[in-house]
Formats: sequence, structure tokens, C-alpha cells
Amino acid sequence: MSTVQRIARNTTVLLIAQAASYLLAFGYMMYLARYLGAAGFGILSFALAFTAIFGVFTDFGLHPLMVREIARDKSLVPKYLANISLMKIILVTIAFGLIALAINLMGYPEQTIRVVYLVALYVIVTAFTQMFYAVFQAFERMEYESLGRVLNSALILCGVILAINSGLSVTGFASLFFFASIIVLIYSFVILRWKITIPPLAWSPLKIEMDRRFWKSTLREALPFGLAMAFVTVFYWVDSVMLSYMKGDAVVGWYNAAYRMVLVLIFIPAAFAAAIFPVMSRFYVTARDALRLSCHKFFKYMAILGVPIGVGTTLLAPRFIRLIFGVEYTNSVLALQILVWSSVLIFMSVPFGNLFNSLNKQAIVTKITGACVILNVVLNLILIPRYSLVGASIATVATELLSLTLFFLWARKVDYGLPQKETAGIITRVIISSALMGIFIAYFHNLNLLALVPLAALLYFVILYLIRGINKEDIALIRMATVRK
Repeated sequence: MSTVQRIARNTTVLLIAQAASYLLAFGYMMYLARYLGAAGFGILSFALAFTAIFGVFTDFGLHPLMVREIARDKSLVPKYLANISLMKIILVTIAFGLIALAINLMGYPEQTIRVVYLVALYVIVTAFTQMFYAVFQAFERMEYESLGRVLNSALILCGVILAINSGLSVTGFASLFFFASIIVLIYSFVILRWKITIPPLAWSPLKIEMDRRFWKSTLREALPFGLAMAFVTVFYWVDSVMLSYMKGDAVVGWYNAAYRMVLVLIFIPAAFAAAIFPVMSRFYVTARDALRLSCHKFFKYMAILGVPIGVGTTLLAPRFIRLIFGVEYTNSVLALQILVWSSVLIFMSVPFGNLFNSLNKQAIVTKITGACVILNVVLNLILIPRYSLVGASIATVATELLSLTLFFLWARKVDYGLPQKETAGIITRVIISSALMGIFIAYFHNLNLLALVPLAALLYFVILYLIRGINKEDIALIRMATVRK
């Protein structure tokens, strides 16, 4: 199988599996939002956001470093697992201690504290699962990670349905995340020992070690990744925490109804990034021109997919919110119409993050995300007191715009910038196609959503093809992804 075919295969597997996983996750979030109401959903959303911020200490850059280094040398798997297992034990202990200390100092009600503790256990267990996922990704066996993510979401969804029938409180729902994570951890461990074809890994007894030289070099290399992950995590979740502290649980619930819809969309660039990163990491060593081309193609496809999603969601946001969450979440509509454009900007930023990490220039990602976090926190402090969840939405979009701008400029600085004429051409064609699609949606806005959305998407791609936004090479790649050779 060629490199292009392998990328196409892995991307397809991840897109399908992550779409299923995110749809299942969105399903249980929809049930939770309707059953718990805005206030109860706000408590659970706050707990997920709060623990996610501290959860960065459970990994701190080890995951992407494992993927990159094992993708280059598969024999390193036993060494990384033996040492990083012990690192994880230390890191999760620190993380849980920080969560417990912070939530008690902030003076939240006892129920909220219990929910935070339960979700924190979920974050801790997931940290070890992510270690196994890194190995699957490095071996380009995306189907194992994908199945694990689908299993996690399916278990929580089934648990939520049973919990609703049993009339459980928000604390009971929080425990579902923890129990599901344990089952997925067991699955991941079994797959690692059974399917990853390295004899020492398959047959050797479990081993944990502390190689001081390895720890020193690994932690030094992982630090930029870790700081970048910390900044990104804070950026994603600090608005929910600040809204909870400043505006209360109901506002957090309204905001997260919109925010969760936007996060569902991120599975698309995430799947592409996970599939392409190991290959880009090898290209850095073997074929720099191929690395440059893969980044350019990645950006093109993300622009083609992201912009029409932004246009369509903006126009259909009132219908989406009413259909999925109900009239209680009407306040989420404007937030969704704003927030969806942050996802469009994320689509176009992800290729650059992959590029810099594969170039061993993860420090650039750290600097950019650090600057963005500072801007995001400052904007939230200014806008949330006055504009509530709308202010938080504006802050998110403004921050993502800064991120894309800095990525774009820095890529040019390291001689991996996008070709200006070609990029301007594709962006222009995408905007024209999206605008015509938007006119179609506005004119037929009363059509059933199950018909309107596919028809609008079909119209967009037909127009894009006619105006040469998609060429024969792109069609060949799509065939590789959809037709098994």
C-alpha cells in the first residue's frame, strides 16, 4: 500500500469512527441537556471543563511525543511504555491533588464538588488509555483507537438512557463517565498486547522502569508539547469555568449546548491530523518536499470542508437548537452562530500544528497557543461580565483568528508557507460556492432538515467542482479513500 493510499485509508477509518463516536457523544449530551435542564447540565459541563484544564498534567506532551518517535522507530515501544507508565502514575496523582485543592478553595456546593471528583477519576483513567492510543496511532492502526472511542461513547449513551429511566441525579450521571473509562482502558490494554506485533511487547511480562537518562530527554522534548496542550485545553474550557463563576449554572448550560455542537465538528480536522501526523513525521526525515505538499493539501481540504459548515450552521442554528435541545435552550442560538466560526478557523489551523510538530518545532505551537490563551482570558474577563455567553463566544472566535494568523505567518518564516496564488484561488472558490449554497438554504429554509442539509452540501460540491475548486488529483485521492484497492 502506497503512502497516499495509507493516509487515505487511515483518514477514512478515523472519519467514520470518530463521526460515530462524536454522534454518540452528542446523543448522550442531548439527553443529558434535556433531562437535567440548563442548570444541571451546567454543573456537569463545568465539571468536564474544570477537570479537563487540570487534566493536562496527566499527559503534558507525552502522547504526541510517543506518536512521533515510535512512528520513526517501532522498536522503541517497550521502552516508552515501561517508563511513561511510571510517569503517568506520578502525573495523575499530582493532577487529582490539584483538582481537589482548587475545587474546595473555590467554595462550590457539595453536589458540584462530588461531580468534579467523579469526572476527575474519568480523566485519570483516560490518561492511561491515551498512552495506548499513542502506540496505535504510531503504528497507523487507527481502527483500534477509533473502536475504543466509539465504545466509550456507546457505553456512556447506554448508561445515560438507563440512568434517565432510573431517575438518577447529576452525580449519578457523572459516575457513568468513570465506569465507561475503565472498560475502555481494559479494551485498549488487551488490544495492545494482542495486536501490536512486537514480540517483546506481546510476550514479555508487564514492566515499569525509571531510566533517568530517558526521563530527562523525554521530559525535555515533551515540555513544548505539554505547554501547547495546556494552553489549548485552557483555551477550550476556561470560558465555561469563568461563566460558571460569574454567571451561574444555567448560563454554562446554554453556552455548552452551543459549544458541544461546535466541538462535534472538530472530529473532522482531528481525524485528518491523527492519520497524517505519523506520515508527516517520517517525511521530515525522508522527504521534505512531500512534507510541504502534504501540509498544503491538508489546508486546502480543511478550507473546503470548514467554510460551508460555518455558513450552513449560521443559517440553520435556530432550527438545530430547537430540534436537539428544545426551547429551553433558545439562548444558545446566537452563541452557536458565533462559535461555529471558531471551528472554521480551527479547521484551517490544524494543518500548521501538525506541520510544526513534525518539524520538531513544537515550541512554535507552544508560543502561539500561549499568546492565544492570554488573549482569550483577557477578552473573557472584559466581555463575559457585560455580554455573558455571547461575550465568551466572541472571545473564542477572536482568539482562533489570532491563532490562524500567527500559524500562517510562522509557516512562511520557516519556509513552509502556503503558495499565495494557489491559496487565494481556492479560498475565493470556496467562498463563492459557500455563498451560493447559503442562498439556497435561505430560500428553502422551511424544507425538512433531513433533505435540506444533504441537498445544500451536494450543491456546494457541484459548484466547487464546476469552478475548479476540486481537480482531478483531488478526485483521485477521494477514490483512494473510498475504494478498497
